[in-house]
Amino acid sequence: MTSLLRKSNMLCKPLLKGCRPQISQIPCRRLQNEMDKSTMTVLNEDTSGGLLINSYSRTGFRLSNGMLAFGPIAIFPRSILSWNVQNAEDINEESLSLFYTLEPKIDILVIGVGDPGQRVSHKMINFMKDKKISLEISPTERACAIFNFLNVEGRCVAGALIPPTKYRINEDDIATTQRRNRSLLKVEENQII
Repeated sequence: MTSLLRKSNMLCKPLLKGCRPQISQIPCRRLQNEMDKSTMTVLNEDTSGGLLINSYSRTGFRLSNGMLAFGPIAIFPRSILSWNVQNAEDINEESLSLFYTLEPKIDILVIGVGDPGQRVSHKMINFMKDKKISLEISPTERACAIFNFLNVEGRCVAGALIPPTKYRINEDDIATTQRRNRSLLKVEENQII
């Protein structure tokens, strides 16, 4: 039994190696056999799969490689461009021409229209269908997640994303901000102000 426990600890240590101290570690369960092994990869820290969107704001997007992109963007698995639209009404044949002239042809274009309730015209949807490009149209919050998922899956995907003007703030966001503010306001005992 002790040899099994030692073997289990040896297998668990590489999985937990490199974890950040602020992340709580869940102890590994005992392995019954080799088929019980699991591995984990944090997608937004692994840039070998291409660019991923870590976060967004009213001003733009933060990418997995640490880069900030301001304003609307056209994002591809390994590159990013500024996209010259301001809102969903500005999406027309000219603004979409980049996506259907590319080689190799993209499988799917994920359009983030900004805020919920914004729409892309049916004329543009039919236009892209004629070009044999599938569309996924949703608010930017969802579109970022869809782009990341399809990109990691290895699909030939592109994103046309407009930063939202409104976004939801949840309790986790508030708690994180309060923790950051508390650490900024801490004063060391012998510190001169």
